[in-house]
Amino acid sequence: MSLSPSTLAKPQAVPELKILVADDHELMRRGVRSLLEAEHGWKVVGEASNGQELLKKAQDIKPDIIVLDIGMPVLNGLEASRRLKKILPAVKILILSMHDSEQMARAVLESGARGYVTKADTARDLVLAIEAICRNKTFFTSHVDQLVLEAFLQDDSSRKKMPADRLTSRQREIVQLLAEGKTSKEVAAHLNVSVKTVETHRANIMKRLGCHSVSDLVVYAIRNGIMHL
Repeated sequence: MSLSPSTLAKPQAVPELKILVADDHELMRRGVRSLLEAEHGWKVVGEASNGQELLKKAQDIKPDIIVLDIGMPVLNGLEASRRLKKILPAVKILILSMHDSEQMARAVLESGARGYVTKADTARDLVLAIEAICRNKTFFTSHVDQLVLEAFLQDDSSRKKMPADRLTSRQREIVQLLAEGKTSKEVAAHLNVSVKTVETHRANIMKRLGCHSVSDLVVYAIRNGIMHL
């Protein structure tokens, strides 16, 4: 399930976007800005050099997309992502990292981000990643994508997974919405049910599938065709 440009058809262009870029290296910020602003309607509306500065600017600017470095000073990218999703739940977050690993990918998903691109792949994957997360899809650099799925397959022997077709249609719908990064409140509004009902469904689904986190649900949803990378 590779997301390399050679196998992924380029989708229709994403409309106008306000983007905030955070990285402690000025040259990296310039490079990211250049790539993004080459896309019609995309505008980098702010930059930050550390996690605390990012939180402040994000609250002031309220961007559509935040592209942030995982290794920022003062407040690292993962913790910044967690806090951003609390104060700006609608914002879509893409994380850049020097490293690629299955553990890092899971940590990125746990933080609330839905895209993970290695810095070495930025020129190739950055625009594709933003187009994907704008459509509520998850994007990993192709090598990381394979690492996540391989690790999940290896872990199958120690977990009891229920086939997707044994979930009810409502449960599948909730899994998809949660895997897309929606909060319980957003899921409740979408389905026109109470937050308590969503939380009950969520607890039952997690227990039945043997999942312990939203990142587990994301991988489960991808493997079972409930959502797609």
